[in-house]
This record gives sequence, C-alpha cells and structure tokens, in this order.
Amino acid sequence: MTTQRLATRSVQTFADGVQAITTNVASVVQGKDDAIGLALTCLLSEGHLLIEDVPGVGKTSLAKALAASLGCSWGRIQFTPDLLPSDVTGVSVYNRSTADFEFRPGPVFHHLVLADEINRASPKTQSALMEAMEERQVTVDGSTYQLPRPFMVIATQNPMEHEGTYPLPESQLDRFLMRISMDYPSREAEIAILDTHGAGTDPSALRRVATADDVALLIAMAQAVHVAPSLKGYIVDLAEVSRRWPELELGASPRASLALLRAARVAAASAGREYVVPDDIKRLAGPVLEHRLSLAPEAHHRGLDRRRVLAEVVAAVPVPSAR
Repeated sequence: MTTQRLATRSVQTFADGVQAITTNVASVVQGKDDAIGLALTCLLSEGHLLIEDVPGVGKTSLAKALAASLGCSWGRIQFTPDLLPSDVTGVSVYNRSTADFEFRPGPVFHHLVLADEINRASPKTQSALMEAMEERQVTVDGSTYQLPRPFMVIATQNPMEHEGTYPLPESQLDRFLMRISMDYPSREAEIAILDTHGAGTDPSALRRVATADDVALLIAMAQAVHVAPSLKGYIVDLAEVSRRWPELELGASPRASLALLRAARVAAASAGREYVVPDDIKRLAGPVLEHRLSLAPEAHHRGLDRRRVLAEVVAAVPVPSAR
C-alpha cells in the first residue's frame, strides 16, 4: 500500500481503505486485529471508544498507531484525582501586550485524544470531556471553540483497581459508542511483540496511509450504506426488549440505537457491501450495547453479568428474514 491519498485513487474502495489502515496499525500492534477493527469502526462511525483492560496490553500504542496511520494529531491526558477541567479543555490567559485574554487550547484539541485512566479523575473533570465528546466543541469563559474533525476520544480504565477511582456513571458511559477489551495477546503474538518492539519501536513513527480528509470521505461513504426498514426495526426491537428485560434496570437508549446503526453501516462498508445484513448488527451488539446496560439487583444476586444478559436479549429478538 503506497502513501498516495485514498480519496484520489480511482480504484480505491471503502474496504480497501479500511484494510490499508488496519494493516498499517497491525504492523506495530500485533495480535489485536479485532480491537483495531473495532477502533477504526468507532472512528468512522464518529463515535468514541472506551477500553477497559489491565495496563500494558497496547492501549496507548493503538491510539498512537491509529493517529500516525491517518496523519492526524493526537494528544494524551493522564487523568489523576487532582486534574482540573481547564487541564483538559484549556484556559484563558491575560496577555499584557494586547491587554486582552487569549485562549490557550488544552490537550483535547487534537483529532485523537487518549484519556488515560479516565476513572481516576473527579466527576467534575470527567464532565469537562463530555461536551467535547457530544458536541465536538468546548466552552471556556463563555466562548465556544470548535474541535478538529475527525475527533475521537479513546478512554481507558483499569477494571482491577477500585481504590481512588470514580466509576463513570451511566449517563457518561452512554457517550461512548463502544467499549472493548484488548486482552492479553496469544503466545505467537507476544513473540512478535518482542521481535518488533525489542528495540523500542515507536508507533507514532508509522508511515501515513491516509489523511484527515480521507477519513471524512470514508465517513461520508459509510453514511450512504443502505439499511433496510426491517433492519432498522430490528435495532429498535433490540433496544425496546432490553428496556423491558426483567434482569435489567436500565436498557439501551435511543442514542444506543443510533450508535448501532452507524457502526453497522461501517461494518458493512468494510466488508465491501453497500447494504447492512443482520450479522453486522448482531456482531456489534456487544461492543455497542453492553456497557450501556445496568443490571437489576436480582441479576447481581444471581451472579449474572451484562454480557450474558445481552446475549439472552439478542436471542429473544427475531431476526428479520430476507424476502
């Protein structure tokens, strides 16, 4: 794959573009093809990604490699208990020479933002990121500043640590289009990691295979993918059944339905199709819906988890049949 812009290649297709980016990222993030594919799907769905996993499994490398492959800027915010909202969004500073206040952008003003250990910051600081995620803008001292496009937050949190953390409430979890786990690599993949990174390879040094404009084109192409009315009904049925499910206290929101629709379109285009099929929706139901569900107390007492309950919900909803 050359570095020629994806948008100007006459024979370039959406699937080819996604494959080129995925292959480039996979050259430094070994054994994580599923995670790479979901992260790219999330980006092209104009959503945000929450990675819940233990340290050292490649979360930062994934963000850096994705940004480098797309020729996009990237920033990292290390969330700590003493982090202030202005440390995320930026601050207005008085300039003596102009006798006026100047806005100095914070690290959120990048195409890809890694919010590392987001659950370690206070709810007030976490909320400072929510406007940026939802509206692609930040407001400081009464002035609104637009964020670059594309814009994606990749947030991480360690599920094994609870002391000194502030778990994300459901309203904030709902802002993330997907939640995934990186998991430990296989034996073969870990050997490949030793070979590749033994000399200290920097993922940010990857060659660029696309630009921000190319990403915008891919997003527009995905939005044109056809979704049959029956499949839109299938998505709504999944959400409605989850809201009535006895073992769930909180089901999928309308935002979840929209997220599943956008992600399914990207998945279909990545497979070289101009239309969505039920398997696209079923495959993405876990990453898109699971983290938005809240178990009822009875389900906790019975030792159920959200993954199992969601599987039951999906199995209970009839899949539309093609005519």
